[in-house]
Amino acid sequence: MKKKLLKQPTFILGAIITSVMMLLTFIGFLYTPYDPTKMDSSSKLAGCSLAHLMGCDNFGRDIFSRVLQGMGNTFLIAIATVTIGVGCGILLGAFTGYFGGWLDEVLMRINDVIFAFPSILLALVFISIFGTGKYNVVFALGIAFIPSFARIVRSEFIKYKDMDYVKSARLAGVSDFRIIFVHILPNTTTVLLSSIMIGFNNAVLAEAGMSYLGIGVQPPDASLGSMLSEAQSYLFSAPNYAIFPGLMIILLVLGFSLLADSLKAR
Repeated sequence: MKKKLLKQPTFILGAIITSVMMLLTFIGFLYTPYDPTKMDSSSKLAGCSLAHLMGCDNFGRDIFSRVLQGMGNTFLIAIATVTIGVGCGILLGAFTGYFGGWLDEVLMRINDVIFAFPSILLALVFISIFGTGKYNVVFALGIAFIPSFARIVRSEFIKYKDMDYVKSARLAGVSDFRIIFVHILPNTTTVLLSSIMIGFNNAVLAEAGMSYLGIGVQPPDASLGSMLSEAQSYLFSAPNYAIFPGLMIILLVLGFSLLADSLKAR
């Protein structure tokens, strides 16, 4: 598998882009050239320079520092969102796919109802009830992502549960719990990895969209989405204000998309 992946140009390009973005995100957790929230009236909408690599925003804050902080916030929210979606989705999909019967019918019908609504719409409903903020965004998007992961895992378990090695395990007296998590679940790894990367992309875009609307990460904390929202009034006078946050979103999504496509192609 590794040798095949290393021969795929899409995997190599995706790995390079993702590695660079992860490195920048990690650096942002440890160091930023300036305080991302510090305002400097003398540097309002300053262009790119050696002092400010990406220029400054309308409050005189260093855009590069805010991009680093925004990438960190976006990355953590996306990871937490996918973790909730995958964790709950695996449990729901595994038990419904393996046991079937009335449990499958009831839970999957509920799952289908939730799945019928766009995840961003469900998140907006959750936010309207419980309020704005990054923690509420995490829970809202995490809950909205559960149905998609549950459907994927369920279909994989339906495919594997009647295979000979599973039947042999049952005849040997192996418990259902062990069959689910030791015998079947590892065989879904490739499909899950691809789905997780796609889910990460969706979470990045959803978080950016919600922050753009002002219901995600709240000021003075930076978010790539909120930076785009702030920059829309300065597209012609200070295009760098919007270009760099937008570019980071594109590269984050592109890197993981290429990796996901490589896994699917395998």
